[in-house]
Amino acid sequence: MPKHKTNFTKRYAGKSGIGELMDDLGKAMSGNDMLMLGGGNPASIPEVNKIWRDRLAQMVDNGTEVDNALGNYDTPQGNKLFISELADFLNRHFKFGITEKNIAVTNGSQTAIFNLLNILGGTGQDGVLRKILFPIVPEYIGYADQHLEPEAFLALRPVIELIGDRRFKYRIDYNALDEVNEPLGALCVSRPTNPTGNVLTDDEINYLHQFCKKRGVSLIIDNAYGAPFPQILFQDIKPIWDEDIILSMSLSKVGLPSTRTGIIVAKEEIITALSSVNAITSLSTGSLGQVITHPLLKDDTLINISRNIIKPFYEEKSLKALSWIDSFFEGINYRAHVSEGALFIWIWLPDLEISSIELYNILKGKGVLIIPGSYFFFGLQKPWEHSDKCIRITYSQNEDVVEKGIKIIGDTLKNL
Repeated sequence: MPKHKTNFTKRYAGKSGIGELMDDLGKAMSGNDMLMLGGGNPASIPEVNKIWRDRLAQMVDNGTEVDNALGNYDTPQGNKLFISELADFLNRHFKFGITEKNIAVTNGSQTAIFNLLNILGGTGQDGVLRKILFPIVPEYIGYADQHLEPEAFLALRPVIELIGDRRFKYRIDYNALDEVNEPLGALCVSRPTNPTGNVLTDDEINYLHQFCKKRGVSLIIDNAYGAPFPQILFQDIKPIWDEDIILSMSLSKVGLPSTRTGIIVAKEEIITALSSVNAITSLSTGSLGQVITHPLLKDDTLINISRNIIKPFYEEKSLKALSWIDSFFEGINYRAHVSEGALFIWIWLPDLEISSIELYNILKGKGVLIIPGSYFFFGLQKPWEHSDKCIRITYSQNEDVVEKGIKIIGDTLKNL
């Protein structure tokens, strides 16, 4: 650590929720006996893995293709062929009406969101602090520390809808949203939402879209788990785009997390700004993921495997995880958020008498990794007791790991 800490060092070189998550993920994936119910690593799907192996073999056999992918820089905007094929793909399937000038590639969607939040929100040259509004929390832990100005984040509590005896769903509080009067730079949501598996309805997205139009700001929709790929969506939704919307996508959850390929679809001035930041911070974007997938966009392989292999694979796993929770949590006062997408089950424990971080540490000592719920409620103006009575688990690991881990969580809660 430098002797004299800069503000940047203070902000980013210390502990963070996402740092702890990724550290635990790395250790758990390195061969120890920890039951990994805490990370967001996609599952290994044999049929999908074979597609990547076959495509890599094709590239190697071609020779020139793999040499160019490994040996040449792409532009700061991204690989030209990939961008062209993606624009055609989105216009063909969703009639977005975009051109290559509406797409930029980044080294992972995490990097894209960091750049976008700091481009759109924060203190401007006029001295006004324009906030990034998260209209519903809990939201993705990886957003929490992304702004250079921590006070630039503003978040709203959801409305909680109770469903049956053991389920619930978060919904946007329109009244609270309409009362927001701070200067805004953008709204940001994930769809499906990490950590809860919540999918904002088309009506909710349309309401946010019209709100943004009235306020003259952008609506960022993070589709890392959603449409059009990897399609880990268990609800029917309609992807939309216009110049008031910024779509973020990723190749991670289709099975290519290590290629760090993030994609942004936005109006031209946003793309120009992102490309400029790419040039300064990264020179160019990583080529491998783009080269692997561009022909799979052209022939629709990518969207077909998302709809026909990836989606049903995860939907089945989510139903099994919920059934194990209902079985092993018998006698516990709990509710699980309805599973509408993503890789996670979000559990609300109204009677939990310790903090979610204390529960995390107890379970870690028993060989089970979860994520404490409190990390996901950043940006709220007042403390909310509910935020420390929730945990996130992932169901993407092997079934025996998930089942065993859920049983240990249930047994631990009963003892508490």
